[in-house]
Amino acid sequence: MGEENTSIEQAIQLIYSLISLSHSIRVFAGKWQSIRDRLEELLSSLTAIENCDDSIDKNPSLVSTLKAIFDVLKGCDDLARRCLRLSYSGKLLMQSDLDIVCTRLSNYTKSLADIYTLGLLTQNYAIVLSRPNLGASKDDMKIYVKDLLSRLKIGSSDMKRQALISFNEVIQEDDRHIKIAVEIESFISLLVNFLDSDENGIQEEAAKAVSFIAGFEAYKGVLIGAGIIAPLVRILESGSGNLSKEFAVRCLQKLTENSDNAWSVSAHGGVTELLKICSNNGHCSGELVVLSCGVLKNLVRVEEIKKFMVEEGAISVFIKLIKSRDGGVAVPLSQISSIDFLLTMASGDETTRQIIVKEGGVRALVRLLDPKLSFPSKAREMGLKAIMSFCLSSVDTFNMMLNYGFLDHIMYFLHYGEVSVQELALKAAFWLCGTSEEAKKAMGDAGFMPELIKFLDYSKSSDVCEMASEALYSMISVPKNRKRFVQNDQNVGFLLQMLDQSEMNNSSGSKKFLLSILMSLTSCNSARKKIANSGYLKKIENLAESDNSDAKKIIRRLSSNRFRNIFNGLWHS
Repeated sequence: MGEENTSIEQAIQLIYSLISLSHSIRVFAGKWQSIRDRLEELLSSLTAIENCDDSIDKNPSLVSTLKAIFDVLKGCDDLARRCLRLSYSGKLLMQSDLDIVCTRLSNYTKSLADIYTLGLLTQNYAIVLSRPNLGASKDDMKIYVKDLLSRLKIGSSDMKRQALISFNEVIQEDDRHIKIAVEIESFISLLVNFLDSDENGIQEEAAKAVSFIAGFEAYKGVLIGAGIIAPLVRILESGSGNLSKEFAVRCLQKLTENSDNAWSVSAHGGVTELLKICSNNGHCSGELVVLSCGVLKNLVRVEEIKKFMVEEGAISVFIKLIKSRDGGVAVPLSQISSIDFLLTMASGDETTRQIIVKEGGVRALVRLLDPKLSFPSKAREMGLKAIMSFCLSSVDTFNMMLNYGFLDHIMYFLHYGEVSVQELALKAAFWLCGTSEEAKKAMGDAGFMPELIKFLDYSKSSDVCEMASEALYSMISVPKNRKRFVQNDQNVGFLLQMLDQSEMNNSSGSKKFLLSILMSLTSCNSARKKIANSGYLKKIENLAESDNSDAKKIIRRLSSNRFRNIFNGLWHS
């Protein structure tokens, strides 16, 4: 090492000494805090210079700057010791001297930054200060973050990228570093500025940092105040890589949880850019599409923005996404997110629901239930939820669903589906029974009743049994279905058997519907005979005696019929 290089080491050692000494000074505390901050910035800059492979003695500008810095540091050391001993001649003069030192330290830090900016030094390898351990003091963390800040300000592109990587690692390990970064002037603004960097690595790491910071409610306002929305939208428009865009969209999703920020995203063209991502599904990563759906879902809650989305063709974009079949894990996720978005968009809005139906939304959703196609149960569940929302008691949409094979799909899963899919199909059947008489008739013709009976088995959950019982009761209220049900000799006997088991299992919910079904069936002569001649009549009589109103009605029906038969027999004898 040459003499000049030794001066850097001496300057660094002197700065460490001054920082330590300054903590012991009890006078002019505010002045010394400012000087300490400037010393820490200068320390980071000098440490960075040590990592440059250029010979310092070949750089006259740096040689002269280092000499001047060392002189200022020695003068500062003298002031520190005088303050410590209280051996200064006057307060005003000492305050003036401290202000001068603080200003000169700032100027020399800027001079070093200018030397980097002009490309007068090249970096060999970036060595940052050792990362503070978990539980480190605030002062240690602050020195580390300020060291990173200096590298972000004066370092080469590679050094800046490495500093951002280090920052991302440390804030994810200990989020107290975020609070320190927020408290340091210009740190967050610098991160936001890096979002517009032409260097892919720098932009990506900066986007990753702000995305993580945005996850903390306390710091969202700081990011907004630093003007983060516009550069995030610019990344979506012309960002250099998918990862940068993904981090940018993650950040927007967190920030738009507050509807006040939604306006800012819309004002900067964010809605249009997000819709472009969703419409270019094949050219964007599945994760990016899913995240974009999440941001748009936040934005659509603002009525004026929702109207703009409709005008921009958002509904057709998301229906197209529901139809996608490019394969891979991301496709079902984008389908689920798209359905979720459309549900939010149509919530409480009949006009939007009608547009979704008109644009082909129902057909796309019914297609998700097609057993010949491979979709995860979650996508099918979301599709069914949307169908129940968009097709609420509309004859036209019900007929449309029939034409698309909706009943056939539901029947298939009731019969062949795995348990989770069977229950999903049962929910669909239950919903259909509550829509219209036409729906119940169509279900009877399609053979739903025998499938529903299977769900009355008490090995199923009580919720499943009750849902199946209520659906069956609703279907049997239609005379044509009731007649068809009774024609199968096993059906009435099975209901009576289930009624007996409901007593044993104390399942009052299912028992209520089973009795209601039996009550409805007593309007058929053949059903009355089967109940009266069964071995379960005594069970119904016991329930009637215990004041069960439905059981009493059944016994009354059976009794009145018996007396009518006796009377008819006497009349004709």
